[in-house]
Amino acid sequence: MASLAAASRVVLHILPLFLLAAGTHAATFTITNKCQFTVWAAAVPSGGGKQLDPGAQPWSIEVPAGTTGGRVWARTGCNFDGSGNGQCQTGDCGGVLQCTGYGQAPNTLAEFGLNKYMGQDFIDISVIDGFNVPMDFLPADGTAGCAKGGPRCDADITSQCPSELRAPGGCNNACTVFKKDEYCCTGTAADNCGPTDYSRFFKGQCPDAYSYPKDDATSIFTCPGGTNYQVVFCP
Repeated sequence: MASLAAASRVVLHILPLFLLAAGTHAATFTITNKCQFTVWAAAVPSGGGKQLDPGAQPWSIEVPAGTTGGRVWARTGCNFDGSGNGQCQTGDCGGVLQCTGYGQAPNTLAEFGLNKYMGQDFIDISVIDGFNVPMDFLPADGTAGCAKGGPRCDADITSQCPSELRAPGGCNNACTVFKKDEYCCTGTAADNCGPTDYSRFFKGQCPDAYSYPKDDATSIFTCPGGTNYQVVFCP
């Protein structure tokens, strides 16, 4: 009887964890290229990478619940050999088709943390690493439960980029170019940085997007855990 009671306590202890796991779901990300040129989509930590020609079928990936630090972005100007080794003009992730790390600036980013807090997904578009292609990052099944829908960055920032921030294939953020605390929110500005003329330029083009690291108030979007998403390049 004693062993049975002990076993019961173990079962009761494990059961809430089981129910929690059973109540979480992977999210499907559908990534579509509407650009008039080929992009090499990248996704970490799930997905890796895939070439998407204009008009190609969307790429769908499954992202486990609880994933944080997730990113999706477009790479441009790539050239890979049959083994998946090469390089890209923008967004390169170590010279491989199948990314396992983040991309090189400039690149427009879709960022996410799934079931990150109180059963909510946190999503955003960031131009903190600069800009290479326009992007929408939206809940796939409408906006039910997503208070603000999803972020959009539809402007062609590259064509309007300040000369000092221009880069082949895109537009750099000031932190990448100048590496100063006031632009990077590091060092002496880690706790008190604010918008600059450069971040205001990006914000004016894409009001939904993160334009500098502390740009939280208008740039965080939330959806219920289990929501599926679509990322569209050149919407």
